[in-house]
Amino acid sequence: MRNLVAYAAEEAGHNPLIPAWYDIIWSALCFVIILFVFWKIALPKMKDLLDKRSAAIEGNIAKADEAQRKAEAALEEYTAQLAEARKEAGEIREAAREDGKKIIAEAREIASAEAARLTATAHTQIEAERQSALVSLRSEVGTLALDLASGVIGESLSDDAKAKRVVDRFLAELETEKVK
Repeated sequence: MRNLVAYAAEEAGHNPLIPAWYDIIWSALCFVIILFVFWKIALPKMKDLLDKRSAAIEGNIAKADEAQRKAEAALEEYTAQLAEARKEAGEIREAAREDGKKIIAEAREIASAEAARLTATAHTQIEAERQSALVSLRSEVGTLALDLASGVIGESLSDDAKAKRVVDRFLAELETEKVK
């Protein structure tokens, strides 16, 4: 076969690997036309498409950055409001505790005053009853003492002023003996 290729090459008079000059010219002309069309039409459209896509991506990145900044600002504001609300709740709780302490203190004061008033009223009532009992006792003891003295002496002690002095002296002597 080698002889066959060499024979065909000798017959043609040139190398089969090198194309003919008219093929090179037509191929070069087609290449230049395709290059020109690509350079003037396809490449600018491709460049515009890539520029638009790049701008859209950059715009989306900018929007995403802005949204992230807004979200961070909203989070900071929310955190600040939450801290303020917690602080306010603590102040309200503390004020309620103070009000509760004041109410308890006032109730204690009122109860103490009422207890003191009731105690004073009870003491006054007891003293009044004691005085009443003492007067009643004096009169009964005086009557009994006069009756006994009349029985012992054998005469009637009808003088009220004298009888009263005798009874008062007797009771005074009983009280001094009681104190000793």
